[in-house]
Amino acid sequence: MQQNSLAPGLPLGPAYWRQANAQLKSIRMLALAGLVSAMIIVLKGMPVLLIGTTLKIQFTFLVISVGCYVYGPTVGILVGMVTDTLGFLVSNFGDPYFPGYMITAMLSGLIYGLFLFRQRLTILRLIILRLVINYGINVLLGSVWKAMLFGKGYYYYFTTGLVKNTLMLPVEVILTVAVFRLLLPTLRRSGLVPSTGNEKGRIPWF
Repeated sequence: MQQNSLAPGLPLGPAYWRQANAQLKSIRMLALAGLVSAMIIVLKGMPVLLIGTTLKIQFTFLVISVGCYVYGPTVGILVGMVTDTLGFLVSNFGDPYFPGYMITAMLSGLIYGLFLFRQRLTILRLIILRLVINYGINVLLGSVWKAMLFGKGYYYYFTTGLVKNTLMLPVEVILTVAVFRLLLPTLRRSGLVPSTGNEKGRIPWF
């Protein structure tokens, strides 16, 4: 199956997963995954805002979004595993190593890949993706890890995480749409993603 062809059926169908798993055999995709991993690790070391030991505002989600749009959920899971481990070694801000964060990174790579890889890119899809990541991964699951590590109780971290992720949600959606609009023409011309006949980077609402 050619790399730039659309996988038929639902994202959970066999054809989709054959195409997603095939990215592991592509030198081009693995090289891109290495570049994305390096960028994620660098961005992890440069949070825009650091509040205490638990609230960090970063923009790694932009790199992850574009990467998973190109190489899909299988490679996305591996990138999550690698970047969590190497990111901790490079810049951990005093946090102890905790394998729960690797689970979070791998789940995030899976979710980004399922929402974006070989899927029709729309603003609504990007909004739903951010809702799942922000509230499902960052708030619900992230609060469990923080309660286990720092001991202030689940509801404390749930509340602070809920406020942060709610405030960041519109910003993250706007930035994600802007980045895709900027990069889509190049990604399509280079053959990294399927061409839809619209090479100007427009993203419909639905």
